[in-house]
Amino acid sequence: MRRNPRNRPVEAEDIVSEALTLAGGGRALLLQIANPAVGWGVAEHSDFASRLMDRFDGTMLYLTATMFGSPAERAAMRRVVNRAHAPVRAEGTPGGPAYNAYDPELQLWVAATLYQTVMDLHRRVFGPLTPAQEDRAYDELSRALSNLQLTPDRWPSGRLAFDTYWERMVASLRVDDDVRAVSRQILFPRRVPWWLRPTLPLVRLVTGGLLPGPVRQEFGIAWDDRRQRRFDRAIRWTAAVYPRLPLRLRHLPRERYRAKLRRAVRADHVGGGAPRPSGER
Repeated sequence: MRRNPRNRPVEAEDIVSEALTLAGGGRALLLQIANPAVGWGVAEHSDFASRLMDRFDGTMLYLTATMFGSPAERAAMRRVVNRAHAPVRAEGTPGGPAYNAYDPELQLWVAATLYQTVMDLHRRVFGPLTPAQEDRAYDELSRALSNLQLTPDRWPSGRLAFDTYWERMVASLRVDDDVRAVSRQILFPRRVPWWLRPTLPLVRLVTGGLLPGPVRQEFGIAWDDRRQRRFDRAIRWTAAVYPRLPLRLRHLPRERYRAKLRRAVRADHVGGGAPRPSGER
C-alpha cells in the first residue's frame, strides 16, 4: 500500500477501508432514491422507519464483501441480495414509474453513488489525487462494484465519461412526496441506539452539505449561509484531524464488518439471519 507521509490512502482498497466512508452513507442513499425508479422501489418495499440500523448494517456488510470478501463470501452475499431483490419490481402506472431491482442500469446508478460519494469525501478531507491515481481508483472501484446483474462494460468508459454520466443523472433526479417521506425516515430515524442520537444533527448537516444543491432542494432540506458555514467548518476540522488518526482506528469499521461477514458465512447465517441491503424488507 502506497501512502504519503500523512497516511493518505491512494489505492482504491485503501480509500474504501477508511472509516471516513461511513460519513457519506446518508448522501449516497438519498442520491439513490432520488432516481424515480429506485425511489419508488424503496418506497414500496422498504422499512426504514423500523429497521434503519439493520438496513445500514446490511449495506455495509455487502460493500465489505464486494471489496474485501473471499469468493465464497461474495457469492453468499450475492445470493442474499438477489433473493431480497426478487419481489422489488412493478409495472409503470400513471402515478409512478416502472422499476425492477434486477435492472442493471438502476444497479449502475446505485453503484455510481457509492463510488462518487467515496471519492468526493476523499478529496474534501485529503485533497485531490493525481489524474493517474484518480483513473486507477475509478478502474478498480468500477470493477469491484460490478456485481449482481451489473457488469463492468456498463460503466462509462473512463473517469471523464463517468463525470458526464454523473452530471446527466443528477440533472434528471426528481423526488415526489412518497420518496420525500422515505428521506425523512432516513434523516430523522425513530429507532436508533441512544448513544447515536446526539450525533444525528451533525449527520444531517453533513448529509445535506454533501448533496448537490438541486437534489437538496428536491428533498426539501433546509439550507442557508449559516448551515453552509457550519458544514464548511466541519469539513475543515475533519481534514485537519482525521488524516492524523492512527490507521488502526481509521480501519476499525472495516475490520468489524470483515469479522461479521466471516461469522455470518461460517455460521450459515447469510441465507437467513444476516442483515440485508438497505431498501429491502
